[in-house]
Amino acid sequence: MPEVKVGIITHRFQKIQVAVLKATDSDLAVGDAIHIVGRETDHTQPVESMQVEHNRIEKLERGGEAGLRVTGPVHDGDVVFKVVP
Repeated sequence: MPEVKVGIITHRFQKIQVAVLKATDSDLAVGDAIHIVGRETDHTQPVESMQVEHNRIEKLERGGEAGLRVTGPVHDGDVVFKVVP
């Protein structure tokens, strides 16, 4: 499936399974499928929850940052792609 780059992981909180995503290239919405790729990372998951300052958001605009619930381990610098159906 084709993919569109969304941005990069800038920080991670492994214990609570949350990563901070900086959307440098494209928007992202709850319900989208993402592919997270890095030196030690390669997994796909749906976007189930995003937050900014502890407030839930439905869409992350290009240029913004949000906390993103992740289902597997991620690392700073991993690249996030949106899977396009």
